Formats: sequence, C-alpha cells, structure tokens
Amino acid sequence: MPVVTEEQLDALQEFINIGVGRAAGMLNEMVEAPIQLNVPVLKIFTGVALKQELSQRLNNHRLSAVRLSFSGGFSGSAELLFPTESASTLVALLTGEDRDSPDLDGVKTGTLTEVGNIVINGVLGSLGNLLKQHMNYALPTYYEDTVEQLLSSNYLFNLDTVFLLAQARFEIKQLEIIGEIILIFEMVSFSELLSCIDQELSLILSSSEKGAT
Repeated sequence: MPVVTEEQLDALQEFINIGVGRAAGMLNEMVEAPIQLNVPVLKIFTGVALKQELSQRLNNHRLSAVRLSFSGGFSGSAELLFPTESASTLVALLTGEDRDSPDLDGVKTGTLTEVGNIVINGVLGSLGNLLKQHMNYALPTYYEDTVEQLLSSNYLFNLDTVFLLAQARFEIKQLEIIGEIILIFEMVSFSELLSCIDQELSLILSSSEKGAT
C-alpha cells in the first residue's frame, strides 16, 4: 500500500467533491426535488480491508451496483453501490413511480445505470480535468448481488491493487440515501495519480507564493 500524505488525500477529497457536485447538477435535471450530493468520507483500502469495511457496514444486504471501466491517463474501474432498498427509493423519486409499484423493477436497471454513469463520469471527469489527463470510459454495466459475492473477485486479494472508497450521500426530499463509490486502481496507475496531484499542488503553491510577492 503506497503512503498517501494528508495533502494528497485532501486534494483527492476535493476533486471527488467537485465531481459529485457536477453530477448532482445533472441529476437535478431529472427530478423536481432538489438533490444534494456530497462525499463526507474518503478512505483508502487494500482489497481485504475493503471487504471487511463494507461487510460490516452493509451486513449481507443485497446490493444494486453499476460498474464502469476507465483508461487513459489513469486506468482501472469504478463502482457505485446501493443497498437494494435505497436503490428502489432513489428510482421511485427519479421516475415518479410508486415505491411499491410492480412497474418499478422495469425501469430500475435503466435508471440506476444512468445514475451510476452520471456520478462515476462526474468523479472521473473531475480527476481527469483537474489533473489534465485524458480519460476514456467503457459502457456502464448493472448487476445485483450481496457484498460477499460482489467483493469475492480475485482482484481483492491482489496486493498491486488500491481501492478508494467514497461514501456518497444523496439528500432528496429530506431523505438520505447512501451510496458507496469505489475507485479501483492498479498500483502503478495510483502512483501516477498521486504524482499528478503533487504536480498540481506544487503549481498551486507556486502561484500563491508569486501572488504574495
């Protein structure tokens, strides 16, 4: 696991918050009720620790998940996870369908895939734009399973993989819907991400010093 400084983690948190802020703006165009979306917590994990964290937080609840792979300046994959009950509540609010309507399942996959695409693209787009790196995105895929099954993949135990876990809070109509954003990087790509952050922080510091003279 690479050593991440407090300054690097703060910068990552800020970049991701900018990304989810843009995503919230796009989601607000889909629904009459204002959506506030923020990321109060950002943590870095190994695969085993990530599995323990989510298993403890989500128990054995069934999850709805959207996964999207990315490449370019940085490469890896990203996931947006919701407990299925929260996912259904979010879909009902976005589509206007009744929460208990039998038609809800028919629009659930498409709606959550669109939400996942918007949120993940917002986050990755923010990282790419602010760090001046070109990014390519694959088409998002939707699936449902338990935490145990979703995180049983061999890559969780690959020591060359780094996981960023951002807890996304969707606040809509006085409801709070929690999603989990997971960014998955190969070690080399994550090291490149940290290097780009250091360069950006150095430029900001240099500009502030020039402005002070």
